[in-house]
Amino acid sequence: MTTDVDARNGRTAAWAYAESFVPEDEVLLRARERAAELGCAAVAPGTGAVLRVVAAALGARAVVEVGTGTGVAALWMLQGMPADGVLTTIDVELEHQRAAKRAFAEAGVAPARTRTIPGRPADVLPRLTDGAYDLVLVGADPHAYPEYVQEAVRLLRPGGVLAVDGAMHRGRVPDPARRDEVTTVVREVGRALRSDERLLPAMLPSGDGLLLAVRR
Repeated sequence: MTTDVDARNGRTAAWAYAESFVPEDEVLLRARERAAELGCAAVAPGTGAVLRVVAAALGARAVVEVGTGTGVAALWMLQGMPADGVLTTIDVELEHQRAAKRAFAEAGVAPARTRTIPGRPADVLPRLTDGAYDLVLVGADPHAYPEYVQEAVRLLRPGGVLAVDGAMHRGRVPDPARRDEVTTVVREVGRALRSDERLLPAMLPSGDGLLLAVRR
């Protein structure tokens, strides 16, 4: 007879298997190491693999990333984008963007395929064009997710996809007893997207939770 412990262990093993199913190349591994050195977050390998599939399925030629980090998520998405696709990535930390540019160069990404914009996403996103993007990835500061997500929906074309990384916030979002500020903000973002009639959402357990939503 299968016990609850067996079921939990099975789910943990399944998650670990999914996370390692698509291995990262040397460039991605070095970018991940730089993220650890700089103390900035990087998407989990399983999340990166999903983002690559989404970018490829969309044929995404115009992508926006909120939170450059050291370029881990961007490298995954660029692998799925067509050769003429352009990824716009925003980060307030110049040191992070310098590390990302190094990773892009190591991966042989043509300079014209990336546009790195330094600055606060809250200041940059409103300057981007309505309905002009195939995929928008929201990361960086969870406190600002409500604002970032609102802007992201505006930026998406019909059929475009919003991706919110860290949608489980360290596994706390599913636990109703967790009511700290950040967990509450992230949980409310999920609820808002789920009830937004403009979107078709799904929650994936990849990484620390990846919330996807298609713009109708």
